[in-house]
Formats: sequence, C-alpha cells, structure tokens
Amino acid sequence: MIRQAVTDDAEELALLIKQVEMESPYMLYGAGEREISAQKQSDIIQALSESDNSAIFLAVKDGQLAGYLFAIGGNTKKNEHSAYIVIGLRKENQGRGIGTALFGELDSWAFKHKLHRLELTVIKENLSAVKLYEKTGFSLEGIKKDSLYMDGRFVDEYYMSKILEG
Repeated sequence: MIRQAVTDDAEELALLIKQVEMESPYMLYGAGEREISAQKQSDIIQALSESDNSAIFLAVKDGQLAGYLFAIGGNTKKNEHSAYIVIGLRKENQGRGIGTALFGELDSWAFKHKLHRLELTVIKENLSAVKLYEKTGFSLEGIKKDSLYMDGRFVDEYYMSKILEG
C-alpha cells in the first residue's frame, strides 16, 4: 500500500531513514552522519504537506514502513513546476515492486498537481536504481563527474529526469 505521510508517521519514518542509510552505500548520507529525529521528520512532513508541489509517499508492507519517496518541489516561480526526488527502500524490500509502486503514485500525484518535471541524481554504479528509474520513465540527462567521494575514490552521478506531458 502506498500513501502520503502524515505527522503521526514521523517516528517510524525517522527509523526507516536511519535504517536505509545504514544498509545502502548509495545514499548521500552515511549511517549516523546526520541527526534524524522524529521531531525533524514531523517538521518536514508538515512543511511539505503545506506545499502544492511537494509530498512524501510511504510504502507500507505487513503493517510497517517498507520505503519512502520524497518529492521536493522547487520554491521559486522559475522552478515550481519541478520536483527533486529522493527514494529509499529497506534492503529486504528491494526488487519486489515497491519502488515501482512509489513512482506510480508519484506520477498520479504529479499530474494532479500540474508538475512538469521530475528529477533525481543517482550514483552511476547503482545499477538496480538506474534500472528502476529508467523503467519508470526517467532518462539520462548528464553525468556529474567525480560528484561524490566514497570508499576512498571519486564516483560519478547520473542526472536523470522525467518530463510529464498532459
């Protein structure tokens, strides 16, 4: 089941984000690198829910959060038609259609809210994520060379987008 986040989700969402950052080497923040609290998540949920071009979607499986997708809308007249996407899934739920379902819900919401562009970045070697993004309609726009430093080396990121017609 996919639904939008409400402030009552803050504590469980904070725990999920911590878990995803601990499990995945591909998230921008590493395990314990930033403070993630229920209060901060509650504030973020509240702020994004008050915006016409931002939302947080949650995947629920067996009564617990399995994944999240943040759509963070532009905050100026020139970019309010777009949203930057951040997605995270528990490792045990990857490859089970949950990411695809989150993007499906995002698409429906984005059309309803008259967004025109969705965008994201992904570490080039994160092949399963790149495959998911391509499967859900994202296209490669460019490469951010030596964008991040991890495991003692520089890595490239893909810049990907999806233009919504209609």
